Amino acid sequence: MSPCRHPRWQFRQFIAATSFILLVACAEKPTAASAVQLPVAPAAPAAQAAPPAAPAPADAAVVPTQSFEDWEAGFRVQALQAGITAQTFDRAFSGVTADPSVVTADRSQPEFSRPVWEYLEGAISPVRVRKGQALLAQNAELLTRIEARYGVDRQALIAVWGMESSFGQFQGDKSVIRSLATLAYEGRRPDFAQSQLIAALQILQNGDIQPERMLGSWAGAMGQTQFIPTTYATHAVDFDGDGRRDIWNSSADALASTAYYLQSSGWQRGQPWGFEVQLAPGFDYNLADGAIRKPVSEWMQLGLTLPVGTQMPAGAENLSAALLLPAGYRGPAFLVLDNFRAVLKYNNSSSYALAVSLLAQKLYGGGGIIGGWPKDDLPLSRSERMELQNLLSAHGYDAGTPDGIIGANTRKAIRLAQQRYGEPADGYPTHMLLESLRAR
Repeated sequence: MSPCRHPRWQFRQFIAATSFILLVACAEKPTAASAVQLPVAPAAPAAQAAPPAAPAPADAAVVPTQSFEDWEAGFRVQALQAGITAQTFDRAFSGVTADPSVVTADRSQPEFSRPVWEYLEGAISPVRVRKGQALLAQNAELLTRIEARYGVDRQALIAVWGMESSFGQFQGDKSVIRSLATLAYEGRRPDFAQSQLIAALQILQNGDIQPERMLGSWAGAMGQTQFIPTTYATHAVDFDGDGRRDIWNSSADALASTAYYLQSSGWQRGQPWGFEVQLAPGFDYNLADGAIRKPVSEWMQLGLTLPVGTQMPAGAENLSAALLLPAGYRGPAFLVLDNFRAVLKYNNSSSYALAVSLLAQKLYGGGGIIGGWPKDDLPLSRSERMELQNLLSAHGYDAGTPDGIIGANTRKAIRLAQQRYGEPADGYPTHMLLESLRAR
């Protein structure tokens, strides 16, 4: 069956259109890309084949075995053993109760994913670009000092700032202590939440922020560039010299902290993030794997070319690159370099890293994407991705846990199936592959 005749296609087109309208309306709101990414629940078994036994649902309700008050009392003992003072703990937890909205967010997973082209359209909207350019000019002296200290290009810092909080405007309005306490009490990753909560209490104990002003996302990401508490502990800096590492109210501290993190992640000042390329007919799409890196000169010898009217960034020939196909072989292609990898360490999402990179490029007058997107085939929904994983494993291609996350194992399984069915083996999940597996 053609994807365009899929029974759910008209409904998905409606969802996509609605999402696009909302995206345009909210283009200047944060992407929330740095919120903690948690696994999603497995799908029901596919009707066409008997899949492996499904694991316990990752988003199944966590039923606490004690009251929140009893949990807090037990955690207080742990916190004091970790060096948190009784005064710090009691002030931070004064009036704190479990937040039902955090529990809901923790267990909720959207059925439909935003196509990468819509995500990028919002990320590099003209309004965001103009605002970023204005802030580059307004903060020129500060950014010069940050560049000199950390060796991270200013456009990248402004791009992360714009993506994470729309330049400080939308940082989240939830109590970080309450959110993390809720996740530690009845979330799906209590150990992780407890480690973040201890780190948050240490921030309060150091006097960097007061409990009532320590606000962030439901997952505990904080400040103008959305650090989680443990990242704050290792990379937040007091760049404005007021004695506090204030990533909430000091743009200097937030931008410098981000620069320090990117520096630690391998950022190379003055180097490009990557550039768009075109693939020759018959190209081996198995090479489009983030784990495969070659000098740019070797990639070009394999038949890659530059789009008409573009040129390779200066000095890129000998840099190490991977080939990125964010929408499969039918969409644009990019060679991505070390600075792209540094952004991935900030947020392990290729769409996010591409958005930051393209926004930074736009800020200094660079162009956009030339290649076209396969807009006739929307991404698989969450349940379709999990069905695909079940079917792949049932047909002998080990896709790992059917969690709806297209990771390395699933991409490898997709490539093997694509090769068997005579499709380009780009590792990209499509309706065509899903229909092929259903038919078998």
